[in-house]
Amino acid sequence: MSDAHLFAIGVVLAWLAGVRVYLTVFGVGIAGFFGWLDLPQALEVTASPWVLGVSGVLAVAEFFADKIPGVDSGWDLLHTLLRVPAGAFLAAATLSPDGDLGAGALATGAGVALASHALKAGTRALLNTSPEPVSNWTASVGEDVATVGGLALVFSYPWVALGLVVAVSLTIALAVWWLWRRLFRRRPKPTTY
Repeated sequence: MSDAHLFAIGVVLAWLAGVRVYLTVFGVGIAGFFGWLDLPQALEVTASPWVLGVSGVLAVAEFFADKIPGVDSGWDLLHTLLRVPAGAFLAAATLSPDGDLGAGALATGAGVALASHALKAGTRALLNTSPEPVSNWTASVGEDVATVGGLALVFSYPWVALGLVVAVSLTIALAVWWLWRRLFRRRPKPTTY
């Protein structure tokens, strides 16, 4: 694969880690473990039985925690400290042919993971203000499906996956901005004479 393809894969993996870090690590590890793809040297650790076991158990825990309104926001807050460095590692490890993690790739991965995490956490915080649980469950299941679909797509068609990540990020950011403005717009004070 060319460096450009590896860059696209690294960026998409960092973005997915910002949404579902454990499922992303588990998916990359499973693909390497079963030989579905050749992992770069620095990513081979994800195929370790220990990493697969821990990330698999944590992915199941996250699946259930993310379905409970309020708990999901606490989970997101706590995992801000984990998703960003994990995204940085995944991006840098993808671009590292010799196992050395470059500072530029780490910074890029961290920025991408932080952006996707901020979009996810912000959207979920807005959804938690609604009194019904359906929107929360729908968003959570959508994130699960997007992560699994993104993992399946990124290794076969990295440029398509990157294009979708950019399009989805922009769409969500614009929708959150529009909703934020709609909900918290200052209303003009009525004039009294």
